[in-house]
Amino acid sequence: MDNVAGSKKVITREEWEKKLNDVKIRKEDMNKLVMNFLVTEGFVEAAEKFRKESGTEPDIDLATITDRMAVKKAVQSGNVEDAIEKVNDLNPEILDTNPQLYFHLQQQRLIELIRNGKIEEALEFAQEELAPRGEENQSFLEDLEKTVALLAFEDVSNCPVGELLDISQRLKTASEVNAAILTSQSHEKDPKLPSLLKMLIWAQNQLDEKAAYPHIKDLSSAKLEDPAI
Repeated sequence: MDNVAGSKKVITREEWEKKLNDVKIRKEDMNKLVMNFLVTEGFVEAAEKFRKESGTEPDIDLATITDRMAVKKAVQSGNVEDAIEKVNDLNPEILDTNPQLYFHLQQQRLIELIRNGKIEEALEFAQEELAPRGEENQSFLEDLEKTVALLAFEDVSNCPVGELLDISQRLKTASEVNAAILTSQSHEKDPKLPSLLKMLIWAQNQLDEKAAYPHIKDLSSAKLEDPAI
């Protein structure tokens, strides 16, 4: 039976584990969650192995994962022209219908030119490819101005927008392309598993206000820790 300490209900480990055991989750649903994560994150070999072991079918052709990861890798490596070509090979409509993504890829291409010290080529590319788009979109114009500002600093560590040259900028652009490809394949752009873990944390925080109960503090082990009484 639950005890009351102050205004909070205290739930013992035994009681809590009984409540958890009363919740029935189908193994098929758990397997679908795992497959969803592997497909969305691009672990094609693991997805293929899991399909064979569990009998869980992915909701997209696993061959398309390899193509998607090739695009992502190209952006992460700074090979933006190659990435754009690969996206168009996959589905030309992705960039045709997503001007923001196309601009961000072209912006990343400009960043790579600046990174490699190709100043004249960078200025020409900015003027011919990006400036016309900036005239049509204020947000694009601001992004272009920030990127071109890199050229004003010999030491980019002193540049207020120097983070554009960080690898994190490549990863951000690669993630945007990855999400767009997934969306074009009628697949969620984010895996479901991390969202469920965020919901778990949120639910525990809400419950903390009303009860003391065994927590899951380490998400990697899902080990219950007794309530502090």
